Amino acid sequence: MKQQDMLASILDEVGKSLPQVHTSLIDERDRYLTEKIRTAPGQTIVAVVGAGHVPGMKQYWDQPIDLKSLETLPPKSSLSGFLKWFVPFCICTLIIYGFFRGGAGAGADMIAWWVLANGILAGLGAMIALGHPLTILSSILAAPLTSLNPMIAAGWVSGLVEAFSRKPKVKDFENLPNDILSVRGFWRNKVTRILLVVVFTNLGSAAGTFVAIPMMMKYL
Repeated sequence: MKQQDMLASILDEVGKSLPQVHTSLIDERDRYLTEKIRTAPGQTIVAVVGAGHVPGMKQYWDQPIDLKSLETLPPKSSLSGFLKWFVPFCICTLIIYGFFRGGAGAGADMIAWWVLANGILAGLGAMIALGHPLTILSSILAAPLTSLNPMIAAGWVSGLVEAFSRKPKVKDFENLPNDILSVRGFWRNKVTRILLVVVFTNLGSAAGTFVAIPMMMKYL
C-alpha cells in the first residue's frame, strides 16, 4: 500500500464494490480537505494529507465545493432509532414481568439465562477469533450489559481489549495486502484479528439474545 499504483488499484476496487463507502470515506473527504486547504488563511500553505486523498484532491482543486452540504449530517431514521431502544425495553419489561408473574425465583432464573446465553456465546465468538484470554473474559462480562444498551456493542469492548492486549506492529500493517488474501492470514495478522474479534463477539452476543428470549419465556 506504500506504492502509488497499488494504492490506486485498491481505492478503485473499493469504489466498484462498495460505492457508498468510497463516497463517504474518500470522495467527501477529498472535497472537504480541498476546500479547507484552498480557503486557509496565509500566503504559503503546507498541507500534509494521506496518499489516498491526493488524486481526488487534485481532481477537485478547480471545482466549486459546497462545504455546508459536507458538514450537514443526514437525518436519522426514526424507525431505526425506535427499534434499537424498543428491543432492550421489551427484554427488560419481560424480566420485570417475570418477577411479578413467577416470583423472585423465576425472575432470577430469567436473568441467569440472559447473562449465561449472552456471555457464553459472546465469549465463544471471541474464542473462534482466537482472541486473547482477557479479550474472551471481557466479551463474557460485557455482552449481557451491552445487549441492553444500543449505544455500545460487546464487540467494541472486546476489540478494544484485544488491541491493547496484542498491539499490532508495523510488520502487521505491512503484511496486510498479503494476509487478507487468505483465511489463515486473517487470523494471523494482529490488525485483522481485531476485526475478527469484533465481528465474532457481536455475532455471539446476538445469537445469545435469540437463545435467551425463548428460554426466559418458559418461566412465564
